[in-house]
Amino acid sequence: MRHLIIYAHPNEKSLNNHLLQTVIENLERGNHEIEIRDLNTIGFDPVFSLEDMQGQMAGKVSDDIKTEQDYISWAEQITFIYPIWWTGMPAIMKGYIDRVFSYGFAYRYDRGVQKGLLKGKKAVIINTHGKSHEEYEKMGMDKALSLTSDNGIFLYSGFEIIQHFFFDKADKASPEKVEIWKMQIRSTYSQSIFNL
Repeated sequence: MRHLIIYAHPNEKSLNNHLLQTVIENLERGNHEIEIRDLNTIGFDPVFSLEDMQGQMAGKVSDDIKTEQDYISWAEQITFIYPIWWTGMPAIMKGYIDRVFSYGFAYRYDRGVQKGLLKGKKAVIINTHGKSHEEYEKMGMDKALSLTSDNGIFLYSGFEIIQHFFFDKADKASPEKVEIWKMQIRSTYSQSIFNL
């Protein structure tokens, strides 16, 4: 299976990078084709410019966006790995969505009806955050995060979401807790749906 990993964290010693390595190792064991887009390492420009906007309206995208869209088109399954900062995506990941998930590529409208154009692609989202699940639930942030990312981006674009992990209190996670998270990730990627 063709797997694309879109990753956003600037620190190579971060928990997110550790989870990225877990995903890579698991996919390599299954002899999958893997491409990794580490947005910080490749220096992805997250700013959705007037030029981007005008290009999308004309049905054209810049070369850097075309490169990312080609990776997405190639992939059968995409994993997004990023922390939750200020109750949302890091700016570089949000900018990736803004620029790469363009009209005519990720979605379009037919007679006023929205259609996701990335149907047939599976997604796994791996997020870490500092608050506890209980704190997020009390604030309603758990539902807000799922609504804005799952419904507002991934399902809207046509993805089938296989799993969305929210790993809480990540800044204080014990080695034992991290091992449980890694086991959950391994279990997800060992499902038959990923080994077709």
